[in-house]
Amino acid sequence: MDAVARCGPCMMVVEVPVNGQSFLAFDYGLKRTGVASGNRITRTATPQATIAAEGDARLAKVAERIREWQPDALVVGVPYHPDGAAHENTARALKFARQLRGRHGLPVYEVDERYSTTEAHALGAKDADAASACIILEQFLRSLP
Repeated sequence: MDAVARCGPCMMVVEVPVNGQSFLAFDYGLKRTGVASGNRITRTATPQATIAAEGDARLAKVAERIREWQPDALVVGVPYHPDGAAHENTARALKFARQLRGRHGLPVYEVDERYSTTEAHALGAKDADAASACIILEQFLRSLP
């Protein structure tokens, strides 16, 4: 039986196949993209080295991570204003998610990531981008039944 997750600012329900066990998550940023790996069994995420690259160089480094980890699916944090309204970085993160879908043929789940970086800083993270990706992925994993 497939599971459902609630993602995005309106808590849209998305189906997540039960064979989706391993995930790579990304906290997209203009210059740095946080990365975390995690799995459905433990419902935990582990920070990975942040990607410090832009444009095609970023996409190449993401492709390397996907080859290395061979996840079943990807998770992308999408930022919104506190009231749920979209802004410039919302569009950029959604474009990044579309690029990943098109290039890798994997399911890509978009997760509302409001306050993930703030939470990472509050936790004293040395790499706030990777910690934010962990928070995003754990939020996604907790939404699975």
